[in-house]
Amino acid sequence: MEQQLLIVFAMTMIIHAAETLSYSIRLAGVRLNKIAVALSLTGIIVLVSRTANLIQAPLTAKFVDFARDHATFDLLRYLRVILLASSVGTLVAIVLFPSFVGLFAIVIRRLEVTGSIPRLISSVTLGQLRNTKRYLRVPRLRISQYRYLGISKKFILLNMVVTSFYTVGVLASLYAAHLLPQFSTTASQASGIINGMATILLTVFIDPQLGLITDKALTDPQRREQLGKIYVLMMTTRFFGTMLAQLVLVPAAYFIGTVVKWI
Repeated sequence: MEQQLLIVFAMTMIIHAAETLSYSIRLAGVRLNKIAVALSLTGIIVLVSRTANLIQAPLTAKFVDFARDHATFDLLRYLRVILLASSVGTLVAIVLFPSFVGLFAIVIRRLEVTGSIPRLISSVTLGQLRNTKRYLRVPRLRISQYRYLGISKKFILLNMVVTSFYTVGVLASLYAAHLLPQFSTTASQASGIINGMATILLTVFIDPQLGLITDKALTDPQRREQLGKIYVLMMTTRFFGTMLAQLVLVPAAYFIGTVVKWI
């Protein structure tokens, strides 16, 4: 099962790295005043993460089936390793963020010229791929520069909580299926209980606030300079949210189990 765990680990890393790097597309769009084009490109990021999820989710479910037939199999440890992959993927995205802002700026400019994603992809040459190393940037983190960005502590904490719910939703439902074998099918399909709470919080509190911050950056040069730092702060809280998911996993599984029994 170790080889399968490595595959799931890699898929989970890709999912969370891709989703976190969507911030670099937004920032590139704001700097070029092409936010609509940038938001359309985030659809590609979503496609990459969902494609990886199509492989990751069934492979993770197989661990539950294996644990049912092997009493000594430590399912919880495997699930925690998968959660660790989400943290690693998010951390990788934070490190790559400065480089991908420059790369996505090029992509946005090229998209305006080519007019479509297929033409954009077909126009890429080996020489252009070699030149991407010119845009590699080493991230510089100074805690002092994130003190006066006008972001409330409640908003930061809420982003952590929402991220932890999203990160743990599917895994918690699978662990609930393991804890309640008599309701395993129902529990395995109940990730929406946790993810639904996260969606409500995200839609009501996170997305509108982030949209306002981005919109102000389009018209205010000072805000535009701060936007990159704000996005780094959001990604950092997302990272801590994936770490918080380690604590949320078991309580969320028992919560799902309780709800499933009531249904």
